[in-house]
Amino acid sequence: MAVAIHPLPFGGGWEGALPEHFTYPFCYKPHPLCVMAAQEVQAYLKTQKQWAAELKAGKMFGVLVVAPLRLTPLGGGHLGFLAAFSGTLDGKTCHPYFVPPVFDLMEPGCHFQQEQAVISSINAKIASLQVRIKESPLRQQMQKELDAYRMEMQRKKEERHRLRAELSAEELATMEPEMIRQSQFQKAQFKRLQQEWNQRIDVDEASMRALQQQIGDLQQERHDHSIALQQWLFRQFSFLNARGERKNLMELFGDTVPPSGAGECCAPRLLQAAYKEGLQPLCMAEFWVGDSPRDELRQEGYFYPACNSRCKPILGHMLQGLRVEENPLLSKKDQTLETVYRDEEMAVVVKPHGMLSVPGKDDLPSVQGIVREMFPQATGPMIVHRLDMDTCGLMVIALTDDMYHKLQEDFRYHRIRKTYRALLEREMPVGQQGEIRLPLRPDVMDRPRQMVDYQHGKTAITYYKVLENVGNHALVELQPQTGRTHQLRVHCAHPDGLNNPIVGDRLYGSPSDHLCLQAYQLVINGKEFKASPHPSPTEREKG
Repeated sequence: MAVAIHPLPFGGGWEGALPEHFTYPFCYKPHPLCVMAAQEVQAYLKTQKQWAAELKAGKMFGVLVVAPLRLTPLGGGHLGFLAAFSGTLDGKTCHPYFVPPVFDLMEPGCHFQQEQAVISSINAKIASLQVRIKESPLRQQMQKELDAYRMEMQRKKEERHRLRAELSAEELATMEPEMIRQSQFQKAQFKRLQQEWNQRIDVDEASMRALQQQIGDLQQERHDHSIALQQWLFRQFSFLNARGERKNLMELFGDTVPPSGAGECCAPRLLQAAYKEGLQPLCMAEFWVGDSPRDELRQEGYFYPACNSRCKPILGHMLQGLRVEENPLLSKKDQTLETVYRDEEMAVVVKPHGMLSVPGKDDLPSVQGIVREMFPQATGPMIVHRLDMDTCGLMVIALTDDMYHKLQEDFRYHRIRKTYRALLEREMPVGQQGEIRLPLRPDVMDRPRQMVDYQHGKTAITYYKVLENVGNHALVELQPQTGRTHQLRVHCAHPDGLNNPIVGDRLYGSPSDHLCLQAYQLVINGKEFKASPHPSPTEREKG
């Protein structure tokens, strides 16, 4: 299948705006060229009426801006873009407008399709055998007779108890041996009945056991075919990088079984097509079209990072040989903490955006590391609670071990009141308030994202109030009653919550310079601590 390279429209002012480095796909702000390319794809999709229902249900698309490898200098008229979709579209993996898959599972007559047909045939055989399996009707008869005998044994037992209570000692001494013999006989008889019935049922169910054996053999055959097909498939997904090197899924994931759908996302498809066509990748972005799924958070037209579980090992290989942007989350800028309160036992500091609360695996600055230097006399763990890396605002620090345990208990029993302020993407009625109650759990396929899960999620409760509208944005006050990861971010963005993402939310909204979520106020033991008010969008742009 030929790869369609779509021209970028002229007159967009992009001719001198070429990116110096390729997009870091797991955390980025889309380049203007990608925004333009995405708009072209969205316009094309609107003309494809036959896909309207599927697109409304939601799908991820991607664009990759490219140039010929040997073009010097790069300039207007020479740039184009490739487009891709994740998974299938209209039940197909290939459409002329989009790049082909890395490996086409749906190509008629290929080994995958042949083996799928074999597995489907085995499934049909298993299903036909399973409907023939029926328990012997003797089982019901056995149960009825045994239940009746058990009731008779219980009646005789109660009668013996009554006699023991009524008889004199002499009479009991005479009759006790006979009552014991009777009890033993009844128990032995019950066992004989069970054995007789089981022997009859065993003969009657011989054909059923033969069927079960056939089913077991077929299930093992199906398992063997599935494992062999899976291993074969992992080897077919072979990915290029900018150096021309290839690695397949088994090599990329090592001892870990690749997750379902690995290699079928937009980013690997786009880069694979560019390398095969001898094109230079310049920048890339993925965006959502359609409604948001009920459990995940996707907004129409918003750009999203590549997923971690499926794409990180693959893209780690495919980006080798390109000059890729640094991960903005790993920036090691010198960070300082403002102290708004301090006494002998505790301090309240202001965590900036982009700083970890506690040390992570990348040795980045953290609140814990900095307060250790700020308060060398402190004892105990110090960090009593945490804020997300993207969230700024107040954190209370325990300077003694006793205060650490006291504050922990105060947080556990909600004796400390936390209030956040957030700027949302759209205006809301001033004064609107209420409770958001949405259960959350981690998205295991794309950590650290969280999902709403009404069956398995943990209860998460937030009170909110709209304070004012500033610059087309709502300023809201948020009071979490539980402490789930990303609780406020999801509760604001989710359609069953406020359906209004926080400004700058790279995971659940539209990425910007930073997340406009601030831990604004803490009330501890009757003392109130406040951070400087959250800047308005206009002030953010100036700053």
